[in-house]
Amino acid sequence: MSYTIHHLLHINAPIEKVFTALTNIEELKVWYTTEVEGSSALNKIIKFKFGSIDFHTKVIELINNEKIVMECVDTSLPVIGQRISYELDQNEEKTRVRFSQDGFNELDDFYANMNFSASKYLESLRQYCQNGSSEAFGSKGYRS
Repeated sequence: MSYTIHHLLHINAPIEKVFTALTNIEELKVWYTTEVEGSSALNKIIKFKFGSIDFHTKVIELINNEKIVMECVDTSLPVIGQRISYELDQNEEKTRVRFSQDGFNELDDFYANMNFSASKYLESLRQYCQNGSSEAFGSKGYRS
């Protein structure tokens, strides 16, 4: 059996701003982790670093202002092959974000930690898009 993390949140910012924050390497450095390199173009690799842990993801689906899906292609953690998806749409005056990360084999402590981390970074995304503050890993605002 496979388990998926799901989160739904609303961001009081235009959909274009949220999509750019999710796909622009320099903006990812502000709200997600300060060590990001690569390209968010279709079939390209984005490398994220969290201290000693690297995540290399391949962009496998990209629809402007609607969706980005990445597949983990290299890391020291047991998440290779997992897909991380951000789906966006307008909901009244806000941007609705549907996040998912699939492929967990157990509902164990690792799943729980990844679920908590996803929610923490999604809140950082929301704060960045709404008021410019954030808690990217490695930044002065980061809370460990």
